[in-house]
Amino acid sequence: MTTEMPGWVPVEHRWFGLDRRRLKPAVFVLVVALLLIHGWSALNAVVPWDNPTKAGDVLDLGAGATAVPPVGWQLEDGSLVGDGIEVSPTSETVKLAKAGAEIRMTGAAFDGTAAQFLDQVITSQDPGADISGAPSTFTTTSGLVGVVRTASGQAGDMLIAAFKMSTSQPTAAPALLVQADTVPGSFQQYSGEFEALLRSISPGAGE
Repeated sequence: MTTEMPGWVPVEHRWFGLDRRRLKPAVFVLVVALLLIHGWSALNAVVPWDNPTKAGDVLDLGAGATAVPPVGWQLEDGSLVGDGIEVSPTSETVKLAKAGAEIRMTGAAFDGTAAQFLDQVITSQDPGADISGAPSTFTTTSGLVGVVRTASGQAGDMLIAAFKMSTSQPTAAPALLVQADTVPGSFQQYSGEFEALLRSISPGAGE
């Protein structure tokens, strides 16, 4: 005759008070639920990345355009030169992340100047955004001239920059948006890496 109470789990099957025999099915259900409800972004939030950038890595921005990522950041989206992946300069996305900071790079088709592109992005994303920093020009090592603005708030600090990916015919060239965000009080810690990334942006051959 057994004296076990209904629902009682033996000590050898418990882990922090939970029934270990039911943990794996529960985790599987959680992963499926995250994918169905929120997609890959929610799953990425709970699964740690292990794809750090290394010295010598070069981001492929499409049509020969490139940028050099800061070393030691997690490359969560995007391709490197040599990956053998076809990249479009008008739809490429790059995401780099590090503790307290994130960099996103997005290619787009836009007929106009870099300043006009940046204004359109700011207006369409959040018309009420408090981007108080005056726009300033920024020239990359390769000669691309872009526009940069900054903003600060309770949620953190942000740098947003726009480039047209051609030094010869910029108006009709693809546009590139670069946005860097940090938690409050950490922007200066990463500002050198942000500037180095912007300086490294280069158009394709003949552009």
